[in-house]
Amino acid sequence: MLAEIITIGDEILIGQIVDTNSAWMAKQLNLIGVSVKQITSVSDEEQHILDALAQAETRADIILITGGLGPTKDDITKLTLAKYFNMGFRNDAGTLEIVKSIFEKYKRPLLDINIKQADVPDGCEVILNKNGTAPCMWFEERGKIFVSMPGVPYEMMYLMDDEILPRIKRQFKLPSIVHKTILTSNIGESFLAKEIEEIEDSLPAHIKLAYLPKMGQVRLRLSAIGEDEAPLKTEVEIYAKQIIEKVEKFVVIDDDIPLEQAILNFMKEKGLTLSTAESCTGGYIAHLITQHPGCSSVYWGGAVAYAYELKESVLGVKENTLTKYGAVSEETVTEMAEGALKNFKTDYSIAVSGIAGPDGGTEDKPVGTVWIAVANQQKTIAKVFNFSNKRLQNIERSAASALTMLLNLLKES
Repeated sequence: MLAEIITIGDEILIGQIVDTNSAWMAKQLNLIGVSVKQITSVSDEEQHILDALAQAETRADIILITGGLGPTKDDITKLTLAKYFNMGFRNDAGTLEIVKSIFEKYKRPLLDINIKQADVPDGCEVILNKNGTAPCMWFEERGKIFVSMPGVPYEMMYLMDDEILPRIKRQFKLPSIVHKTILTSNIGESFLAKEIEEIEDSLPAHIKLAYLPKMGQVRLRLSAIGEDEAPLKTEVEIYAKQIIEKVEKFVVIDDDIPLEQAILNFMKEKGLTLSTAESCTGGYIAHLITQHPGCSSVYWGGAVAYAYELKESVLGVKENTLTKYGAVSEETVTEMAEGALKNFKTDYSIAVSGIAGPDGGTEDKPVGTVWIAVANQQKTIAKVFNFSNKRLQNIERSAASALTMLLNLLKES
């Protein structure tokens, strides 16, 4: 069963927003055994949308469309779908009631353009959108299914979870797809591939291995497809076990979770606490940690200390250290990490100080120079990294390196 995703909106094509909808939908479809053939982004232009629909119909069984369902003139998805299927319009009573209730709730006047949001092509089935004013429309034409959904991510997600995915599962006999993920760190993609080459070569045709590298980590994903889920799971677990045994010292966890969540889970199990002292990363490490529910049982907090004065007053870095060695140095980052341990009273700490760029570098400390330290009560480890001149990339790479260093210290301890 093949699907295609079409996202509509000029804002995507000019980079004003990132198309997170397609990635999320593709993942959910894959979990139920539907393979995504193609993802296409198109402008708010009628012929562009018509062409995309016609091409998708030749490739896929299910075409999922998001965006272009708002009340303004640039939202033309409904009109274009009606033209594509040669349909007129009707007013959908259920959608109109939802629109009215939303405007009443927020005590806003109901305008004609809002009422028109309840107008839908007369050949579609309306799936009520309980979280917004734009209707979801289900078309079955020429042996294909077309589903048009609002582009607002949380509205689309509710519709997919509650309505679209269950309907697809009921309507089609879908194969079983089983995934197993192994997160590794401290080994490059090519070295990892060399280590597990024999195992990869022994995989049967219905099991694939994918390498997903990201900032000092490589995620290995085994994917199996077949009729019966239970034997597939057993088979995948056998190969996963072989891989883990082969590269055990590089394995973080055999689960599809980010590095920081794996660290949080491990520290929570051991009853350990963590604090951060960030300079050039500006709180990005804290952000990565705090996006995960339950992090407060491990992460006690931290400081974003750019100025010398804050490094001294909040983290206890000595004035002489900063004067003699500078903020971007082994001595300073060591005192930052140890100061966080002492002042925030945690078991472990991370400290980062560097030159993220694109300016601020010197001959002996060019842009991309970053010192990172991790510490516990017995040991402090500091290391210098030399990244690029791209600010955001340097921040991300610094965070990934810091978390990897923390993981290594946890393993060692």
